[in-house]
Amino acid sequence: MYTILILAGVLLALTAAYLFCIAPGKDRREQMKPFRDVYIAHRGLFDNKGGCPENSMGAFACAIEHGFGIELDVQMTTDGHLVVFHDDTLKRMCGKKKMVTACSLKELSSLKLAGSQEGIPLFSDVLSLIGGKVPLIVEIKSAGDWKLTTQKAAAMLDRYPGIYCMESFHPMAVAWYKKNRPQIIRGQLATNMFASKASRTFADRLLLTNLMMNVFSRPDFIAYNWKYADQFSFRLVRKLFPVTSVAWTIKSQEQLEKASDVFSVFIFDSFIPERKPDK
Repeated sequence: MYTILILAGVLLALTAAYLFCIAPGKDRREQMKPFRDVYIAHRGLFDNKGGCPENSMGAFACAIEHGFGIELDVQMTTDGHLVVFHDDTLKRMCGKKKMVTACSLKELSSLKLAGSQEGIPLFSDVLSLIGGKVPLIVEIKSAGDWKLTTQKAAAMLDRYPGIYCMESFHPMAVAWYKKNRPQIIRGQLATNMFASKASRTFADRLLLTNLMMNVFSRPDFIAYNWKYADQFSFRLVRKLFPVTSVAWTIKSQEQLEKASDVFSVFIFDSFIPERKPDK
């Protein structure tokens, strides 16, 4: 009996610790309303084969024209400039085998996106273009010096006149916002890392898949790969805590309808949603 009591106590303590780790921040769902009221265009409203590539000025202008919110990605060059680009390397979008964070702004300025006439934009230019016209989700990429990237982006966004929130796969970037910009809505990007091709240790996959780094960042929303909406920890967070769930990335009307039962904010690409989100 004594052994059973000890095991029960250990199990209870581990369960309490687990729940403490995965808990998000305080309830700020009301502040997320601007993002619920529109669909969010992933990297702008783009067509990589039609001359208006992802994360380009044209794609952002097109999203604004159609009244969609915008999600974009921020990285830093070797000479300290912030650019808007998703992939770690330039291969897919520019045909160059080099890390974005290993390039200077001059190097990047000579490149074109997906064979178009569009170049890799500066973050400052994109902010000027959007200018608060639509809600903005800024993803801080973890390649290179994530901390300096986060700091520079935050300083630039301090002067931005519109509604925005930040998100990142890197929990410590989200935690940096918790400590240094607590008034700004912050989100933890996540997916089933065991199904991901990314090079991660087992411990990283376990902690990130199960949202256990929330203990440091206490995010206001969880942006989870919609395909893995049934992942245990993500389901538990939704049931136990008042947190906004953001779906990425929806690629068809059928997927949008399926995800609507779980998520309240939707990041999409590859199609045009047929209707406005349910309020």
